Amino acid sequence: MEHTSDTVTEGKLIGENTYTDRAAKYTELELEGIKIDYYDARNKVVHEIKKSDKMEVAHEAQVKYYLYKLKQHGIEGATGILEYPSLRHTAQVELTDQDIVDIQRWEIEILDIINREEIHAVIHKTVCKRCSYYEFCYC
Repeated sequence: MEHTSDTVTEGKLIGENTYTDRAAKYTELELEGIKIDYYDARNKVVHEIKKSDKMEVAHEAQVKYYLYKLKQHGIEGATGILEYPSLRHTAQVELTDQDIVDIQRWEIEILDIINREEIHAVIHKTVCKRCSYYEFCYC
């Protein structure tokens, strides 16, 4: 659903205009349905660019999930950097043993939701209006 999101498109433009040489320096990596736009394979660093830190906890969880997937594929010791060019701010992200436990629990919960007979009630939060999955939930 993200390919139709104006918010995602705006974020990509910020990244492309701020880090003009990024695509040449780093690899785009796809693993099991995820796509890491900028991966520094030599230093094992995931770079994730965001336009705002309003959802920083979710951004950090996204990068930790990427690091988890890399670990599952034998890439040990990878780290992440969240970059907020509009704010001139970066945040380091590392995967801990507790994060792995949490992510495995999330995966079980997601499978439970997917396999339910009934559809979950819609959550009415202001953040939903800007989500790239808005139409999926509200149509």
